Amino acid sequence: MSASLDRVAADPQPPPLGYAALFLRFLKFGFMAWGGPVAQIAMIRRELVDEERWISSPRFNRLLAVMQALPGPEAHELCVHLGMRARGRIGGVLAGLGFMLPGFLLMMGLSWAYFALDIDGTALGAAFLGIQAAVIALIVRAVHRIGEHVLRNRWLWVIAVVCGLAAFAGTPFWITLPAAGLVYALLALVRGILAALVFIVAVALAWVVTSSGSTADLDIAPIVTGAVDASLLSLFASGLKAGLLTFGGAYTAIPFIRNDAVGRGWMTDGQFLDGLALSGVLPAPLIIFATFVGYVGGGPVGAVVMTAGVFLPAFGFSLVLYDRLEAVLEDKRLHALLEGITAAVVGLIAATTVELALATSERISPLVIGVGIFAASLAVLYVWTSRLNIVAVIVAAGGAGIVLL
Repeated sequence: MSASLDRVAADPQPPPLGYAALFLRFLKFGFMAWGGPVAQIAMIRRELVDEERWISSPRFNRLLAVMQALPGPEAHELCVHLGMRARGRIGGVLAGLGFMLPGFLLMMGLSWAYFALDIDGTALGAAFLGIQAAVIALIVRAVHRIGEHVLRNRWLWVIAVVCGLAAFAGTPFWITLPAAGLVYALLALVRGILAALVFIVAVALAWVVTSSGSTADLDIAPIVTGAVDASLLSLFASGLKAGLLTFGGAYTAIPFIRNDAVGRGWMTDGQFLDGLALSGVLPAPLIIFATFVGYVGGGPVGAVVMTAGVFLPAFGFSLVLYDRLEAVLEDKRLHALLEGITAAVVGLIAATTVELALATSERISPLVIGVGIFAASLAVLYVWTSRLNIVAVIVAAGGAGIVLL
């Protein structure tokens, strides 16, 4: 017991900060949050672990492992946790708000400009067509990167492939995700018969649902005008669902938000890709594209409501489970369940990427130019690993669109 107390006492602590100073500290991080989660986490580690010693490096590593297993943007959750470490729950809220506020305000401004400007038939419209091809490359690269970390054995590969094919068949995610988690958890416990039984039940349920035509969660209409207004409750629920299912990074929220936004007629696939592109050039977690979706579906209030839904789990897990977060990974059964769900999400993203690529190919003419922009963007993302590679690819694709389309 005394050894444990000595270890806690020896652990570095944040410096004494007032609420305003704490908020401004993480607001600075928000303005510097370029380059995606890897760059954001590296920035937080460099300043708060290596330089200012808010927390020890081993404990930061354990905390990061937990955040990566839980849904939500890891960098934002780290900020909330470290803010709580400094000034309790109010400090956690202020730190999280400071980190997300710059990206949120910038996305609100870009969302307004997107609809205030008439881009159809203009150079700006051609730029967005080129950018849409590049965004497909961004998602392909993200699927590969996430898959490398998640699909660590043949069973996880099988789960990803099966769930991807199930998505094409119209099976709703509320069947595939729980089934994938249970199957893999049971396989990890060497309960092969039970795992097979869960799989059979899931297939039967999927067949019943798809045969009855009740697959609204995953069916995307082939032609959508984007003219349907969403209720604020629908926007909040869609954001909350995405926030709870972002296992492995913000890209994993794409299929869930698209199913609602495009499938329910709030926006078109082209507008959805434009929102992803805008989020890629902002200093913010990529999940901030949900603000754009909310703006399209319900105006400025809709943007606020959907953003609140998306970030609520990221705040909640840290605020509610602060004292227990490091114990989450101790339960191997829970860890296996989350791994199975994450593998299923990889399959869903892959299926969604194919659907988005097909929809984009119908809008770009000549198609060979779109394919060229996609291929060049993908090559740059693989070869150049700078924190600004996403911004550079989007800007270059926009320029190529103006010149070639």
